[in-house]
Amino acid sequence: MKIIKLFSLTVILLIASKAMSQEFKLGKVSIAELEQKVHPKDSAAAAAILYKKGTARIEYDVNDGFVTVTDVETRIKIYKKEGLDWANQDVWYYNYSGLREKVSFSDAVTYNIVGGKIEKTKLKSDGVFEEVLNKYKSLKKITMPNVKEGSVIEFKYSIKCPQEMIRDWDFQTSIPVNYSEFSTFIPEYYTFSPRQKGYFFPKATTARVAKSITFNNKERSGGRVTSTNFSTDYLSYMEDQVTYKAVDFPAMKDEAYVNNIDNYTSSVAHELSMTKFPNQVLKEYSADWASVVRTIYDYDDFGPELNKTGYFEDDLKKILSGINTPEEKILVILNHVKSNVKWNKYYGYGCDNGVKKAYKEKTGNIADINLMLTAMLRYSGLTANPVLVSTRANGIALFPNRTAFNYVIAAVETPNGYVLLDASEKFSVPNVLPLRVLNWSGRLIRKDGSSEEINLMPEKTSVDNVFLNYSIDSAGKVTGKTRRQYMDYNAMITRGNIEGLKEEEYLEKLENKNKKIEISDYSKTNEKDILLPIIESYSFTGNDLCEVIGGKIYLNPMLFFATNNNPFKQESREYPVDFSFPFTDKFSINIEIPEGFVVETLPAPAAVTMEDNLGVFKFNIAANDNKLQLSILHQINEAIVSAEKYEMLKEYYKTMVEKETEKIVLKRI
Repeated sequence: MKIIKLFSLTVILLIASKAMSQEFKLGKVSIAELEQKVHPKDSAAAAAILYKKGTARIEYDVNDGFVTVTDVETRIKIYKKEGLDWANQDVWYYNYSGLREKVSFSDAVTYNIVGGKIEKTKLKSDGVFEEVLNKYKSLKKITMPNVKEGSVIEFKYSIKCPQEMIRDWDFQTSIPVNYSEFSTFIPEYYTFSPRQKGYFFPKATTARVAKSITFNNKERSGGRVTSTNFSTDYLSYMEDQVTYKAVDFPAMKDEAYVNNIDNYTSSVAHELSMTKFPNQVLKEYSADWASVVRTIYDYDDFGPELNKTGYFEDDLKKILSGINTPEEKILVILNHVKSNVKWNKYYGYGCDNGVKKAYKEKTGNIADINLMLTAMLRYSGLTANPVLVSTRANGIALFPNRTAFNYVIAAVETPNGYVLLDASEKFSVPNVLPLRVLNWSGRLIRKDGSSEEINLMPEKTSVDNVFLNYSIDSAGKVTGKTRRQYMDYNAMITRGNIEGLKEEEYLEKLENKNKKIEISDYSKTNEKDILLPIIESYSFTGNDLCEVIGGKIYLNPMLFFATNNNPFKQESREYPVDFSFPFTDKFSINIEIPEGFVVETLPAPAAVTMEDNLGVFKFNIAANDNKLQLSILHQINEAIVSAEKYEMLKEYYKTMVEKETEKIVLKRI
């Protein structure tokens, strides 16, 4: 019986100990935390978040009305040198005339063990910085003092927002998170839609609590003697409280071909969907996509801007003279906007300067440019509408909310489908959008307020044709010529890489990238005519493109074009593979082997075809006297490949790499 009682007591103590371990408090760093050398569940971790707690309260301020106050406190352990960057922390905040937030750091301390005792180093004022990001946002930054391997750092920050906005909360990051807690306190007058994403979900608990607001009133009464009367009023309401808790969430591991790792990070977002104040009508914001679209379209800097035409009518009449077909109109108007209004590098679906001012001053943000483009297309008689987009860096617009989008493009409806356009990108052409825009789908808005989802991902493969002719001498020196033809997205990317670089700079990069070859007779074709493929041609020589061992020549026939490593190394994968666009890489290679040599070993032909027409790889080689001919095809037909197809894609790339790195062996006769 005593043994059973002792066992029961031990279990109770263990449970109590585990519960207490979650009761973190700033300033209570333990010796055990400081002495810990590696993370217990991720030995590779450079650092870990031991504890992070945040609260977002919508509360009444006597001067500003309802505001949002966010308080966050964090404790981080540094394990390795690579984790020292976590000593630098920052918080962004809105800082412009329409919305000014206030951010302050406090209780920032670094802890180390010195002589067996805990040493505390407090953050001083010289470790706090401000940085302006753009005309809308700024950063408050801190650099924690005396941080080294083994340190534990703690800090707290507060954000006061004069509006009712709740920031997103991430339960995961690039390092393990031992404990993360986030709570919201929302008066009954506000309805927020909480949206969770990721592959790990925190536990949530809810409560409803009675609250009240006290109003102190001051009234003056007139007459011969003025008197002041004070009174107090109370407003009672219910407050909805929700707390999310995450325990032992793993680090987010960035993998090859992931467009934005934040799309798959465990997090919770809150979007204001409606408000209902006493004695006022209910107001909807973003309960569904229809209400989101209506709200955005009614903004002064969006819908009304599409109706302005007077500023461009005279110019458009001139450039459209004699132009009749829709295709011609699209190209003429797209080029007109590109030539006359330059992008100022600011995103946004709302106009900054307004279309009229942007046209006059020849500069504007994304909305200025592409809403102007939409208005011109409509004026020409085409069925054109704006498409709201969330850029790759901004994340996928998973749920109905106004802040999901940060960009807008134009779409023209034709009998063959939609033609998507973006006049902010110099080398973009119809249906070839900047890579930043290729983020799954956008939402097209029509004049009547209706909307529909539009696929942004390209379906046509972008071709890269490589023609390679070279000869080898008996010492292994390679001399040859290359002609490379880039089409569609490959062409846009290549033109962007070339622009702004002197030819000498560009060729130096090209030589270093291609095993330090020497390039001569370089030329470009169709550099300016962006509707045509851009073609690069050059001669080259290389002394390190093959090996001569024991009188034999070992040659990789693709030279510097071979894919040497499989980018897909993980056993399994949770995220989709994002190639940005479908592509076709074709290689036509002719090789002349040196006199006095014959082929001893030749790679065998190979062909791999994936299911569901996902892709195909073909490798064919033929020998004829001292000539070798290779034909290689590598084609991926989907821009985004689901995680369910990862194993198949991984095996495909494994076979391709093995074949492309297989060597030809030449021996002396």
